[in-house]
Amino acid sequence: MENKETVYSQLLPQVQSLLADEKDTLANAANVVALLHNAFHFWWTGFYRVVDNELLLGPFQGPLACTRIGWGKGVCGTAWASGQTVIVPDVEHFAGHIACSSESRSEIVVPCRVDGKVVAVLDIDSELLGTFDETDARWLEQIVALFDSSAPQCPPVEEELHCPDCGAVFEPHDVFCPVCGNKIDKTQL
Repeated sequence: MENKETVYSQLLPQVQSLLADEKDTLANAANVVALLHNAFHFWWTGFYRVVDNELLLGPFQGPLACTRIGWGKGVCGTAWASGQTVIVPDVEHFAGHIACSSESRSEIVVPCRVDGKVVAVLDIDSELLGTFDETDARWLEQIVALFDSSAPQCPPVEEELHCPDCGAVFEPHDVFCPVCGNKIDKTQL
């Protein structure tokens, strides 16, 4: 297999072209999943969408998957709650890992934002340990940023609001932290 930098650099223009010609998010997500899955032969590749305060399974390729994941639960819920990419070299060492498949050994989850708000996560699993690194994170963040037509890239993490008690990401209108439930004193931010 080619160097992953090379593969990603060839995939990015394909994704840009696909998204430019089609406005349906579900169709675009399905095609992005297919491109990534086939280019890298990952164990599982897919999106979970934020629906009614939980992650709901979206387009994917690979074996059966968990259908719903709660806020802060597992790797996907953690990436959603933190608003940051999560790389797990060995899922056996991730506290609270949700084992949808015993074949999954490493994982990366990338939040997908629209207008600055996490609306989905891209979840990719490998049957090999240590598959994912900062190279994957950088390229996958660029790919999911293409879903946000209002921004050329994901908003920088510095612009997100974090609870001073637990570090969870919260919205500017929140009075209480959605994770720990503590009242947010915005004068301390």
